[in-house]
Amino acid sequence: MSDESQPKQLLHLVFGGELTDLEGIEFRDLETLDVVGIYPNYAKAYDAWKAKAQSTVDNAHMRYFIVHMHRLLDPETDQ
Repeated sequence: MSDESQPKQLLHLVFGGELTDLEGIEFRDLETLDVVGIYPNYAKAYDAWKAKAQSTVDNAHMRYFIVHMHRLLDPETDQ
């Protein structure tokens, strides 16, 4: 039984790693990917992404991404 007063979870994954090339999105070492976490909405994911991105600003090859997991789990939420 779901609680209608709770907002719908729109899960987002934040992760990052060092890229091989500044122009691409291929990671240098998949073993060292930094999985920051899974968040219940975009706003919380964005805050986590921004904090991690700012903490690695000295490394130009380091990139963090937000994945809209809810779109993968339920494509109908892509509205």
